Amino acid sequence: MSYRDIEDLINELEGLRKKSLEGGGVDRIKEQHSKGKLTARERLKELLDGGSFQELWWLSATRSRYYEELGIDIAKVKYLGDGVVVGYGKIDGRIVYVFAQDFTVMGGSIGEVHGYKIAKVIEMAVENQAPVIGLWDSGGARIQEGVASLHGAGLIFAANAKASGVVPQISVILGPCAGAASYSPALTDFIIMTKGAYMFITGPEVVKAATGLETTFEELGGSSVHAHMSGVAHFVTEDDVSALRLVRRVLSYLPSSNADEPLVIDTGDPWDREDAELDSIIPTDPVKPYDVREVVTRIVDNGEFLEVQAEYGKSCVVGFARVGGLVVGIVANQPRVNAGVIDIDASVKISRFVRFLDAFNIPIVTLVDTPGFMPGIDQEHGGIIRHGAKILYSYATATVPKITIVMRKAYGGAYIAMGSRSLGADVVYAWPTAEIAVMGPEGAVRILYRKAAQQQADPEKFLQDKLIEYRRLFANPYRAAELGYVDDVIAPRETRKKIYIALEATSSKREEIMPRKHGNMPL
Repeated sequence: MSYRDIEDLINELEGLRKKSLEGGGVDRIKEQHSKGKLTARERLKELLDGGSFQELWWLSATRSRYYEELGIDIAKVKYLGDGVVVGYGKIDGRIVYVFAQDFTVMGGSIGEVHGYKIAKVIEMAVENQAPVIGLWDSGGARIQEGVASLHGAGLIFAANAKASGVVPQISVILGPCAGAASYSPALTDFIIMTKGAYMFITGPEVVKAATGLETTFEELGGSSVHAHMSGVAHFVTEDDVSALRLVRRVLSYLPSSNADEPLVIDTGDPWDREDAELDSIIPTDPVKPYDVREVVTRIVDNGEFLEVQAEYGKSCVVGFARVGGLVVGIVANQPRVNAGVIDIDASVKISRFVRFLDAFNIPIVTLVDTPGFMPGIDQEHGGIIRHGAKILYSYATATVPKITIVMRKAYGGAYIAMGSRSLGADVVYAWPTAEIAVMGPEGAVRILYRKAAQQQADPEKFLQDKLIEYRRLFANPYRAAELGYVDDVIAPRETRKKIYIALEATSSKREEIMPRKHGNMPL
């Protein structure tokens, strides 16, 4: 019996490795580059710390039995890795698990092996308490493999659902993400799309067949659609490189798992810094708008604020920042858009972000200036009651530190929803400009004194006098402070310092949760 020399065996291994690295071949790699897109391996190299990537299961290959039944030459479709590169590496020295679909191999389609590999790497991320990042570039389920490809996709969905709230999951859409492939990103925490990428369940040809309407990939599910209209995308970037760099920035605010705390970083910005400009940032006219992001950037470290879903639900602003080196999630009404009213989109945006913050031990800082929930037939028929209830549920069940600052208007149900004491806020501050009431002073006075005004010689003057009296007695922060619903009325310039002190005071907060399988959130 003859035995092969070890050098021959190593050469064989290196040959297989070279074949694996070629993906779908030189021509398809050139085609990928011609579209301004990187290959799967180039993307991983850009994403991860240099030399840190360790690939797993690269020798797994496309299953042959499905193709033999169709009379397809398996030699033409059997690729090492089955169109997806998976493994682990490091970002800023922290372990992360990754997968990158290879569009040069059968359009990055999901086959049985392909799906199994992605699901398995997500499971490994959970077992090892590390974030998982998926780079999507796929035409969807692989038609040639029939139900087996659907099973592979289903394995991914199940893994996503089980990982939810355990480890951060970030999806990056770098090309098509069609059909079954689009559901996995939707199950993750954040979706980053490049311009030119698209996501949809059914393509333009199916839409035309079903409705007779002509549409394009971009009109149906382009990044602009998902950033502005559907709310599916949380961020949009110009290209692959900027998307992958954004992943690194997002991760800098997140813990590795729900068992960890976010990293504390010395940003060089003193925690007790005051900003006198905040004292005059609220217009004296209570109906005049301003940009709440100017408040946010003055409060947080070095003015650095990573806004999430900036183009969706624009009457509110949410995102990540640091205060004295401590990571916080900011939730704020935006008076610049519809006076900061809370509509359906804003409700969904706020509630999901609060749920994420609570899952990963990130304190919530809420800046309040809202006249209420959006009125109107469209909003009522669209379910503003159900969607607004999501905010109530999210805040009420959140167990992380909750710090609220009432800056100006806080009326009715919207006051309750925006991190009020009744929903479990740990510390509530109010600026002297705060107006906390059941409704706006003008509306309240006209209801309360409608009959009395009719009996006056000058009804409008009477109502204006009552308005001044109502503002003095009720539409201010002092009545709420008197009742204990506000802990302190502070000068706006002190806001950053007060937030930091509150964060320190609540850093060891623990809440006992009644035993239950889970609550029934209004979805």
